Amino acid sequence: MTEVKICGLSTPETLQTAIESGARFVGFVFYPPSPRHVSVDIAANLARSVPTGVRSVGLFVDPDDETLVKVTRAVPLDMIQLHGDETPACVSAIKALTHLPVMKAIRVASAADLEGVEEFENVADWLLFDTKLENADLPGGTGHSFDWNILAGREFKKPWMLAGGVTAENVTEALFILSPDAVDVSSGVESSRGVKDSDKIKSFIEVVKYVVFFTYSKNLLTRNINNVCPC
Repeated sequence: MTEVKICGLSTPETLQTAIESGARFVGFVFYPPSPRHVSVDIAANLARSVPTGVRSVGLFVDPDDETLVKVTRAVPLDMIQLHGDETPACVSAIKALTHLPVMKAIRVASAADLEGVEEFENVADWLLFDTKLENADLPGGTGHSFDWNILAGREFKKPWMLAGGVTAENVTEALFILSPDAVDVSSGVESSRGVKDSDKIKSFIEVVKYVVFFTYSKNLLTRNINNVCPC
């Protein structure tokens, strides 16, 4: 079943909307250049209101040890998301330092960008596939999607998320092509850059739930038909 992660949350209202609508992952960005960046104090207050069953994810880009220790001591996170140029060795070191599961983002523009995935599968707990753009001002949250067919038919040893320009308008197509364990949305539920929109959060999660239910029902019906003995 495909779950939803709402990333880049920064207000109690949008966080609550995400939780009440059914998001199973909520993300807080600790990358100062991002318009979605939140302070440690704000993130700590937000994360404390996240209920059991919803996982708080802290997004970092090539973080140093001091930043990781400062944030993880103050903010009750359930997972670290690495969205920079971190190596497999960095992933292992960060897991050891924080004692938290780590999700590694891999930026994709072509099939060649998947060549090193196996090395990350050996050390990361989750994978996330995002859009790779040349000369982008941010490593993620650009609002651009990549060719999802690059991932079609591929299987990974670890659970994975699909990110990169996903919206309520195109997530149905994405989920007909792929079967990720979760979809990660940020810019796709914003009214302006960095500003989350509660109505868009609700709509996005409703669409994902509908597609998941439709797919499950279709598969169940197919299995039942195949199990019927011919007359």
